[in-house]
Amino acid sequence: MLTCSIVAVTVALSILCFRSQDLFLKLSLMPYRVVKHREFYRLVTHGFIHADWTHLFVNMFTLWSFGYYMEQIFDYMGFRTGAWLLLYMGGMLVATTHDLLTQRNNPYYLSIGASGAVSAVMFASIFLDPWGKIYLMALLPLPSILFGVIYLIYCQYMARQAEDNVNHYAHFYGALYGFLFPALLHPDLISQFWIKLIG
Repeated sequence: MLTCSIVAVTVALSILCFRSQDLFLKLSLMPYRVVKHREFYRLVTHGFIHADWTHLFVNMFTLWSFGYYMEQIFDYMGFRTGAWLLLYMGGMLVATTHDLLTQRNNPYYLSIGASGAVSAVMFASIFLDPWGKIYLMALLPLPSILFGVIYLIYCQYMARQAEDNVNHYAHFYGALYGFLFPALLHPDLISQFWIKLIG
């Protein structure tokens, strides 16, 4: 099961980075080093390390919740394993776009975490089941499409405030990629989405 494998690798690498600052810095997304030193591996490795246990738990719990569901749906729809990987890894890469453009000349900027990829998986599920339930703050059940709208608005608002250490742009662009991904795989799903949304 891909979801469990990704969770296991992410937990293992994150724990190693909790114990080694050198490894943490080596694997983090540093746009300056990606652009100036061609360290392109950072576009992927940053998604497998986290800042602390809370950051790790929230991302991996969300990935486990939505990732396994998406694996089952993709399998039912006849998509191969590569589709799930393209969703997850594509979300991770797209989520770095804003940082690469805006922080490429800043040698001190770094970003870590699987949030962009996890947001992609979550929003792909929203596209396929817009009236499913997602629990806001793990307490309040909301239709997934409403949760998605609130999530995107929140990400944009918080990104503009720039008052915390969370990469809200990564969340936002990863989510957009995930929402569009099923339609890119199979354009007929667009009409099915509208039927589910309206009907």
